[in-house]
Amino acid sequence: MSTEAPDGTYDSPGGRAPRGEAADADASAQPAAAAGPPAAGEDSEDRDQPQDAWAARRDLVDHSPRTMNVRDRARFGGGLAGGDQHGVSGGSVTGDVIMGSKTEITQIHQIGFPATPPASGEVPRATLEKLAASFVADDEHFAVLADRLRRDRVLVLSGARFTGRHTAALMLLHRLGALPVRTLDRSTTPATLAERLRQDKDPAAGDTAVTARGYVLSDLAARRDQPLREPHLLAARDRLAEHDAYLVITVGPTVVLEDVPVTGWDPPAADEVLAAHLRVRTDGPTARRLLGLPSVAEFLGRGHQLREVAAFARVLSRHAAGEVAEDAVAQFSLVSLENQVQEWFEQDETTIPLRDKGFLVALAAFDGGPYALTAELSDVLYRFLQETENRARVPEVPVFGTSIRTRLQLARATGYEEDEHTEWGPVSQYKAAYVDERAPLVLLREVWTGHPSARPALIRWLRRLADDGRPLVRTRAASTIAVLARTDLPSAMALIIEPLAASARSRHRLVAVNALTLAHVIDTPNIPRILDGWCRGDDRRLGWVAVRAYALIGPELPDQALAALRGAARRLHAADSGDFDPAMARELAEAGELLLLSSARERILSELLRTAEDDRAVHDLALGSFVSACGRTEGDEPYGRPLILDWYAQAVTGNGPAAHHIPALWRAALHDPRHTREALAVLRRWVLAANRYTGTEWALAALLPALVTTPPEQQRLGHLLRTMPGEDGAPPPPVAARLLTTLPAH
Repeated sequence: MSTEAPDGTYDSPGGRAPRGEAADADASAQPAAAAGPPAAGEDSEDRDQPQDAWAARRDLVDHSPRTMNVRDRARFGGGLAGGDQHGVSGGSVTGDVIMGSKTEITQIHQIGFPATPPASGEVPRATLEKLAASFVADDEHFAVLADRLRRDRVLVLSGARFTGRHTAALMLLHRLGALPVRTLDRSTTPATLAERLRQDKDPAAGDTAVTARGYVLSDLAARRDQPLREPHLLAARDRLAEHDAYLVITVGPTVVLEDVPVTGWDPPAADEVLAAHLRVRTDGPTARRLLGLPSVAEFLGRGHQLREVAAFARVLSRHAAGEVAEDAVAQFSLVSLENQVQEWFEQDETTIPLRDKGFLVALAAFDGGPYALTAELSDVLYRFLQETENRARVPEVPVFGTSIRTRLQLARATGYEEDEHTEWGPVSQYKAAYVDERAPLVLLREVWTGHPSARPALIRWLRRLADDGRPLVRTRAASTIAVLARTDLPSAMALIIEPLAASARSRHRLVAVNALTLAHVIDTPNIPRILDGWCRGDDRRLGWVAVRAYALIGPELPDQALAALRGAARRLHAADSGDFDPAMARELAEAGELLLLSSARERILSELLRTAEDDRAVHDLALGSFVSACGRTEGDEPYGRPLILDWYAQAVTGNGPAAHHIPALWRAALHDPRHTREALAVLRRWVLAANRYTGTEWALAALLPALVTTPPEQQRLGHLLRTMPGEDGAPPPPVAARLLTTLPAH
């Protein structure tokens, strides 16, 4: 139990958590976000039954993010029934993405991206000519925009940030010959727009009037109380007509307009922009050679912004000149992403509001998940962030606000329809994901290490997610915690993982299991050492977490995992009879079951058989694990093809060791009074499955004779086949009589 210390913190295993964070659901918990903690006396066995290990692993596989692709990592995988259907695997985007020194890499490249166009002043003609030399646009669409500007004198160009809309505005004025071009101050409002278009005085020329023929107003700040209206444009047009000038206004998707015609700007393709910039900076053959580099193809596939494409062209030209190493070119994409993430969280509230920053973090956690769920839970994080900034303020969340399209544009993310796994089967959902799959990992690292003030809110949020009733939410809480552990293991252990692992609620402990498992998947060091310590310790809750986690990472470390499980089993049986924990015994059996149904099954099977007679504790572990595994079927169908029986059939065909090991463990289970009843129940289900599948019948017909070495064994199996009912109380299935003929006479 946590105790409050004099300094206002709470003692927790491995460290202290700030006041108010020791429990993940506080008085301000919102029912829509997650189920709150049970009231006194409510945390009963009925309410908090732990999810069985098999179902929990299925949820982990179904809901883990793509950066921890647990379906494809062979060293963790299953391998029964033709693939990694049941194992845990993953880890595709780690290494420098998580642990690399972004400061060092950034200094190598010396990248700097201006967040906004210049505030005001005349644009030098040389700058315009330089932009024109590498400018790329759809010729037909650009000609339409130029004609419209020539006719109306004012053009409102709408597009997302960093899509080249400011450059397009300059090039439109350049196409019309509207020189010189002047950028208007960003403080210009719709009401002061026409006034700003008066003739300007050149300070260097005394009182001589300098008439600009082209004006650009970038990112017009039109708010709800100051929208851009048609009269504002009419007044500006009259002012422009006085000295034959033109104005292009660029706006973002959220600008407030009333009766104002807007033209959308679609950015050109990144490969075309890169090629144009390289042709300007190098000769034709060099440009073609550079465009063929593998690192260039990798960069172009990441959905980078045009400003990053232009910067990449500069690095490539320097590489061609021998000034930049090949490694720097290869890492440029990651550095650009790190700079973008850093920029998101360094910009003030007027540029990127706190609510949008909360959405960026939530999308990192729920990357590739349903958009509505991400948005819902991002608002929970937003409330916590507001409370961190000012506890005296009542957190407010706008009910309606930013559109999906605008949010995804800001996040450089994409939306798409895809099926989501649920306990009721696949359900179509509108999902959202970062275009660059490295973004979630880079973003979470930046928030956790670069902005420690956000930690209290993030920790509260993750604990709230850990208490959610939806498996997807809990799994993504675990995957997010895993990334934080990969970044800063001591802090993540003390502040999040250990409090969850020591919780009285099984769903909290399961999140700790998955967090440790996924942390190991992405190569976080020392996870097995942590699990070993918890297995040997006296805390039953931590021991439960360790056993579950070893069941998941065990296929990669089969000997170490089995040694830990055997040690835990011996300590359990060494306890006083009144202190024996049947729930832990069941957990140990389920852990062994998962290992038997993993890619390390051959090693696990031989070890279970080798040590089955060492002592009573290990004997029960081996037989309990084996019989539980025998009960698993393909697709978890009640009478589906038994996975262990299919394995046996493959082993018999290929003369594998399992052809001898599986019957040996079956005979041991049928002989042991503690396991006979469950073993016979499994055999009945196998017979019913054989009544449905010819292949299963053949496999069972091959196995049953191997289970009969004595008259009592023959009598036990014969009685089962003669007396067992069919499905739903029907008469005995016909296959039972056929299988009875396979038993040898004794």
